[in-house]
Formats: sequence, structure tokens, C-alpha cells
Amino acid sequence: MTDPILPLAGLRVLELGQLIAGPFCGQLLGDFGAEVIKIEAPDAPDPARGWGAAKVDGQSLFWPIIARNKKSMTLNLRTERGQAILKDLVETADVLVENFRPGTLERWGLGPDVLRAINPRLVITRVSGYGQTGPESHKAGYASVGEAKGGLRHLIGEPDRLPARAGVSLGDTMTGTFAALGTMMALFARERTGKGQVVDAAIYESVMAFMESLIPEYALAGHTRERTGPILPKIAPSGVYPCADGLVIIGANQDTLFRRLSAMCGKDWADDRRYATHDARGENQLELDEKISAWTRQHPVADVLARCEEHGVPCGPVNTARDMLADAHIAAREAIIKVAHPLLGEVPMQGVFPKLSDTPGRVDRAGPALGENTSEILAAIGYDEKAQAGLRQEGVI
Repeated sequence: MTDPILPLAGLRVLELGQLIAGPFCGQLLGDFGAEVIKIEAPDAPDPARGWGAAKVDGQSLFWPIIARNKKSMTLNLRTERGQAILKDLVETADVLVENFRPGTLERWGLGPDVLRAINPRLVITRVSGYGQTGPESHKAGYASVGEAKGGLRHLIGEPDRLPARAGVSLGDTMTGTFAALGTMMALFARERTGKGQVVDAAIYESVMAFMESLIPEYALAGHTRERTGPILPKIAPSGVYPCADGLVIIGANQDTLFRRLSAMCGKDWADDRRYATHDARGENQLELDEKISAWTRQHPVADVLARCEEHGVPCGPVNTARDMLADAHIAAREAIIKVAHPLLGEVPMQGVFPKLSDTPGRVDRAGPALGENTSEILAAIGYDEKAQAGLRQEGVI
């Protein structure tokens, strides 16, 4: 049986970005078969090569994931020869992803007008903090700042403390996801028009897209959402509940689900006028959560999960990485896979998502060594060994 053709097989992507937002876009495209050529300066490689909260034998555990399925090429885009080589690559590319500060490509003579003159079918995906236009477009953009500008940071944490943050760079991965989505839309449009276009993905706007009805709630009803810790105001019960040996999440805010939860706990809460309806539970949310917590504290997590499943109440554990690695459902879904690495052996990491029934994506290799594929890529566009030696001597590659 032959492997299915990956949905993006034959698509060539030039990735000029670094750290997370732009490269996460490249990771998503590479997971589904695109040839992603990651271009890094020979004297200033992507800092993500050294990132991660923990390392093994000095090796980053972040890099094998963010750069998986990619080829690595060194190229100094600050030199005229490096810029000329990029133009050669653009001739055969379908997509160029970059997340430099706006105006950087233009200063190098590599703006969209130049690149699309070389290849009118090229899709140029530009990832930045504030977008390519507007009075703040020139600013450096980081996920933390974009999360704050887009309204997310104001909502995370306890109401009596400073805004908190998630333990991962949500703004970056949100933006990388939207950048990949925009890239696919532009490629779909190219099928009709024959022309590429520019995709403009800003971190703060990616965050704003997740803010539900926050803006009209203030503009039309004068309501400002505030930090509420582990709950959503007026949505009850739905939150984190302590057990004898850990925590669980329970979501039973619908009337039918709440009746099941009441029966599971051996209580008559569903017949109590303080909790019988959605609105009533919202008004008495804190009191109700205390009653549920008093019940869950008497039981271990496994018992609460089993009882919730028996009664049809949505419930789940608050997992750590250790828990996820031992989770039978996660294993069955191949949501964690193992990828070979030349120095680390097998590296467990997130699997490919979303799952396609007929042409699923896959991970063939972990993040490459710096410049691992430079010679191969240059040879394919006509640079022989002698020419490559000269480029190395000049610091171009």
C-alpha cells in the first residue's frame, strides 16, 4: 500500500522568519507536505535553536518541533549576492513567509513589488506585531505585547492581581495559525486568478479575533469584561474543582447537564430555585461552586471522572505533560508522536493536526541542523561546488 499524497506536496515555501509566529506558519504548512526552506543568516541563526525551558545534553527541545519537516539554508540577506540568490529561489517558490519588522524586506530591495515582478504567482505572507500599515506598524512586535493590545492579557488571572499570562506564547501561535490560513486562502484564490497576493497577519489582530463579543459588549451595553480567575461570570457550574488528590474541570451549565450533576452528587440542587435555571445559577455562582467543591474534595480524581462519565457530565483532568504522555485516548489518536533526532534519539511531540481522512499530514524529520540543506538547494538552482565555496568565503552562506 502506497502512502497517500500529502495535500501540499509540490508546494515550495521560503521561510524567512524566526522565533515562533512566522515559523509556526511554516510548521503547519510543512506538516501537510509543503517543502519548507528555512533561510537563516549564517552568523545569526534563529534564536529558537536554543530555546526551551529544559535541554538535554545542551540540545533545545523546542527546535525539533518548530522546525520539523523543514530544510535549513544559510543565506545573508544583507548582502547583494544573498539578495540575488533569494530572487533566484523566488522564481520557483509558491509562498514566502517572513516576520521581520515591516520595511525590512523593502530596505533590502526585496519588497513585494520586486518579488512579485519576478514571480507573479508568489504568495507573500507577512507576519508582524502591528501589521504592515497604520501608525504603529513600525514597532517591534512580540506575543506578550500583542496579547495585551488585543485584549487577552486584561482577561487572564485573578481579579485582585496583575494580569497573568498563559505558559505558552498564545499570540504567536494564534498568528501563525491565521497566517497559514491566509496563505491557503491566497493559494486558493490563485487557482482562479493565476496571481499571488500579500497576506498581512498581525499578532494583535489575531488575538482580537478570539475575543468573542468583548468589543460590542462595551460599545453597545457599556460592559467591560474583567479578570475572573477560573470561571466565566454567569456561566455555572463550569470551572476547576479540587479533588482529594488533584483537580478536575466540570462543565454542566445547561439545565439537563446540571440535573445529571445534581443526581451524581446525591443532591437536590436541580430542584432548588437558587440553581434550577441558567440565570439563577449565574446569580448564585460562587455559592454553587463551593457546594460542588465540597463534594469533589471527598473523592479522588479518578472517581470523579468515572462518575461524571457514568452520568453523562462533561468532565476532564487538568493534565500536565506527564499525564498526557500516559493518556490512552491521546495515544490512540496519535496526538503525541515520536520523531527521530540524530542527537536526542526519539523526541515525543505533538502530532499533526487537524486530521484529514484521505490525505493526512505527517512528520518525517525533526528540526534540521543549521545550513544542513544549503548545498542541495543551491545546486538545484545552478550553483556548483566552486561557486558555493566562494559564497562561503564571502560569508554569504
